[in-house]
Amino acid sequence: GSGAATAANLCTISIGTETDGSIVSPSSCNSLVGIKPTLGLVSRAGIIPIAHSQDTAGPMARTVADAAALLTAIAGSDADDAATRVAGRPNGSLTVTLDRNALRGARIGVVRNRLFGSSPSADALANAAIADLKAAGAVIVDPANIPTLGAFDESELTVLLYEFKADIPRFFTWWGAGAPVHSLADIAAFNSAHAAQEMPYFGQELVLQSNAKGPLSEAAYTTALAKNHRLAGRDGIDAVMNAQRLDALVAPTGGPAWLIDLVNGDGGTATAPGPSTVAAVAGYPHVTVPMGQDHGLPVGLSFFGKAWSDATLIRLAYAYEQATHHRRPPTFATTADMTR
Repeated sequence: GSGAATAANLCTISIGTETDGSIVSPSSCNSLVGIKPTLGLVSRAGIIPIAHSQDTAGPMARTVADAAALLTAIAGSDADDAATRVAGRPNGSLTVTLDRNALRGARIGVVRNRLFGSSPSADALANAAIADLKAAGAVIVDPANIPTLGAFDESELTVLLYEFKADIPRFFTWWGAGAPVHSLADIAAFNSAHAAQEMPYFGQELVLQSNAKGPLSEAAYTTALAKNHRLAGRDGIDAVMNAQRLDALVAPTGGPAWLIDLVNGDGGTATAPGPSTVAAVAGYPHVTVPMGQDHGLPVGLSFFGKAWSDATLIRLAYAYEQATHHRRPPTFATTADMTR
């Protein structure tokens, strides 16, 4: 009602958590700026985990400036999260200097393989965005494809299943003596005992698959994790950026928001490949910023790149945002605008 509309037009800023897409995807679909930082830039202490090799917190906000301010505030090392104390991490917290002219001379690579072709409207908006980047002074390298995309989809799931089982008990240990459950097996048993309330529309297949996995010392896990980091990082994002001397990569974050279908399953762009996976698997930063709308449904442009390039990506996203101003406030429409 009117209260929701009023609240939506106040200063909106929040912290999301992402394993693969859970910051950037809702940000794209809701005309927000979302920042999935480099793994280890922000502490994950207290966050319910799925997979420690990909999980991170990050800001979601109306503008790049708001998101950057929140990220600057929450970035830093933490004794309770070893990932924030890894070798190569910048000392101290994050410092971002926003510059409307940051795109001048920046070398931007367009990743077309697998990240274009699923949504004609998103492709059209992205192509217009690329023209806007060029008009703002960027040097566009098109295409700047990542040949390893799609080669680590199955191994990503393997890692997530192993780490979910291992990380859940650690979280409840952190919680303390008052934790209501202590393991993934406990959660599965609770869900089964309360199936009518917990699973009225779906099952818990992934929970059961995860609970069937062994310890993180198993070769199936260590091999999959090493494969993921190599194909997404060294032989993926790093390789193309080094070869083309790029400052960032861009692609559509995804397609317009899709309908939830409890009978046939989510369709359309719900299962289309997006840049969230390669950045998440590598543990590298990813920023999405509004680039337009299709029938009133927002779509975001992704900027992603090497580890610890968060500040660079934010500066480039800010310059694009200021050159285009594509964000529109929510209208709480009951359906998509089909008059266009």
